[in-house]
Amino acid sequence: MAYRRLLLPLTGTAAGEAALATALITARLWNAHVHCLHVRVDARDVAPLAGEGLSGAMIEEMMAATERESGERASRVRDLFQRVTGAVGGITLADSAETALKTDGPTLSFESIAGREEDVVAQQSRLYDMAVVPHPEADEDVSSSDALHAVLFDSGRPVLIAPREAPTSVGTRICCAWNGTAESAAAIAAALPFLHHAGAVRLLYADEYQRRGPSVEGIRAYLRWHEIEAETQLFKPQTKDVGAGLLGAARDFGADLLCMGAYSHSRLRQLILGGVTRHVLENSDMPVLMCR
Repeated sequence: MAYRRLLLPLTGTAAGEAALATALITARLWNAHVHCLHVRVDARDVAPLAGEGLSGAMIEEMMAATERESGERASRVRDLFQRVTGAVGGITLADSAETALKTDGPTLSFESIAGREEDVVAQQSRLYDMAVVPHPEADEDVSSSDALHAVLFDSGRPVLIAPREAPTSVGTRICCAWNGTAESAAAIAAALPFLHHAGAVRLLYADEYQRRGPSVEGIRAYLRWHEIEAETQLFKPQTKDVGAGLLGAARDFGADLLCMGAYSHSRLRQLILGGVTRHVLENSDMPVLMCR
């Protein structure tokens, strides 16, 4: 089992650089292809948002400003891509799928297109084994990370959320959060290539985290059918926060990958009241593989 195609929605930020490093580490494990996609804002999308009462000249000025800002952002993304790829070895730049397929070893490509980022990324992710996305910026509310949530809710694919800083490894020691839900089952199934590759696997569970569904022993038996031996570990919430307890248990294990289901409760409830998914997205310092 292997991941062969990874999609990376690339941003020209420090978080984007860490995500590119995370994707390249992952690609090397399976000689996979990483397609970096930058989605530029289409200035024509601004006009319907301008509302009534604005003159044609004002709308044109807004569109021109959007076009300039989009071009500057695209330039930063391209500069980051060239700088990072120029400094790494062992990765072949491929200008087409045919070139990538004929190349031994990991490959990399870049594309910049115009459109609505959340729509384009969610739709294109369906053609890849996994999407790798940057960590939400420290000064950005995770609820506004449209591309991340679009992949989770509308791609049918797992998403690997990169940490804020580039990791040194991905998937050598893995923690899987289990609560009996369809989401956690989907995440573990999607992580099977990682789990086969890992040197150690631990299943994390807690009474406060468990939903209606199979116990941790059930998923442990499932993994044995795939020749994966996993130990189980009961974790405790920290100050009544399940998400903090989950991250603490993963850190104690020395995990370089956390695998979990996303939004077992509704996203709206978690955005208003908080929740395990939101806490992990905002506070994780390791790569996190999520499925919805």
